[in-house]
Amino acid sequence: MKFVGVTSCPTGIAHTYMAAEGLEQAAKAAGHEIVVETQGSAGSDPISQDVINAADAVIFAHDLPVKDIHRFAGKPTVDVGVKKAISDGPALIAQAVAAAEAHHANPAAAAASAAAVPAGGLATKVDASASTGTQIRQWLMTGVSYMIPFVAAGGILIALGFMLAQVALGKNGAVDITAYDINLPKDLPHSIMHSFNPVSLTWWAALLFRVGATAFGFLVPALSGFIAYAIADRPGLVPGFVGGALANATGAGFLGGLVTGILSGLVARWISGWKVGKGVRGVMPVVVIPLLSTLIVGGLFVVVLGRPIKGISDGLTSWLNGLSGGSAIVLGLIVGAMMGFDLGGPVNKVAYFFGTTGLAAAGTALDAPQLKVMAAVMAAGMVAPLGMALATTLRPSLFTEPERENGKAAWLLGLSFISEGAIPFAAADPLRVISSSVVGSAITGAICMALGPTLRAPHGGIWVAPLMGNVFGFLIALAVGVAVMAGLVVVLKSNASAKVAAAA
Repeated sequence: MKFVGVTSCPTGIAHTYMAAEGLEQAAKAAGHEIVVETQGSAGSDPISQDVINAADAVIFAHDLPVKDIHRFAGKPTVDVGVKKAISDGPALIAQAVAAAEAHHANPAAAAASAAAVPAGGLATKVDASASTGTQIRQWLMTGVSYMIPFVAAGGILIALGFMLAQVALGKNGAVDITAYDINLPKDLPHSIMHSFNPVSLTWWAALLFRVGATAFGFLVPALSGFIAYAIADRPGLVPGFVGGALANATGAGFLGGLVTGILSGLVARWISGWKVGKGVRGVMPVVVIPLLSTLIVGGLFVVVLGRPIKGISDGLTSWLNGLSGGSAIVLGLIVGAMMGFDLGGPVNKVAYFFGTTGLAAAGTALDAPQLKVMAAVMAAGMVAPLGMALATTLRPSLFTEPERENGKAAWLLGLSFISEGAIPFAAADPLRVISSSVVGSAITGAICMALGPTLRAPHGGIWVAPLMGNVFGFLIALAVGVAVMAGLVVVLKSNASAKVAAAA
């Protein structure tokens, strides 16, 4: 049979593509064909309508609503969460075969199926039928998924600027380039626009820093704007971005962005639901909704909400700045264990969200505690796939042939900070793999906080090592955690195999 599929996850990074690979491998093993459209953070390459028309069934493995779902109208459908395609692709292919056979046996089902599929494209980033808790998580993860590119671009450019400044100006160079501006008057010496010298490393460092700092400045507005978009679709964008900008300007930081994003979405959705006369409907989305929602959100934040949220944000920053010794190690243990617990799931994402949003509060400081937390989060998130890769290398006899093949792929996934590379192992043996992952990741997080490596990039794994502060501390923490996890997995699986042999 011929199938088509769509995969998507809240962040549009790893799960999206691993689910697609799982479906492709399962279809091939079963003797079928499948074409999968990945609706990830890098956009998507839509399946041609001819291929969709020729398909016997459709598989949706998604945590966000499918874009342009009307293209698949009339097709028998298997609809599951994205993790199902990663952990049990063969079962989904079997369900698709059964759905196609049932569909062909009952032609009347085609008309009902076509009528059930919306005629329009994506209206919202959230499944309206989900529970309130799930919807809130999807709101937040939608904002994070759009925020991460700003963090990555801005953080890496800032880090590159600091690196060049260290080469050009010595240990104080990174401080000096923060004084350079883009558009100062001509007679001032630190104007990049008017005085840029292409053969000077100092000017290149200042340019990278300024462009990166500008990109970083969009972090909170993007977070707020796209949380609001997830709640209210396009009407939420204007109040969301304005609210995020106000949160930036008042020093409320990412906590302010969270509040303004949710508030903007709810207010915009409320105004969008007003019953108005025909003469007003045409200007509602262009004038009335953005005007009123922006005024309400902006006014409430500046007058009522801004000061207490800034106080909370300042308190969190002071707490992080005050962490040292044992308290820093405990924080590393906690975020490390969370990163290793569900490998890209909600608990993992909370820890990752804590790390990435903290980058906004770090500013241009070279040794901010938020940068240490981000390093601990990334190192801990790399432990599980690397630990399983090492375990399959050390004791291949404890693993099946597919697991040994997954172990080879897990080396690259782990080095790239894709925790989901360990999911196939966790799905097959959750108790032993997840418990080992939690221990190894927690140890890595604790060692990271103790040794103090810093990181501005929110993703990239070992490939952004040149941008780290104290990269050797990072590598030591990672190596210890990976060794501990691999050792635990081997011991636990060896004991299990011995018991099975004894029973036999």
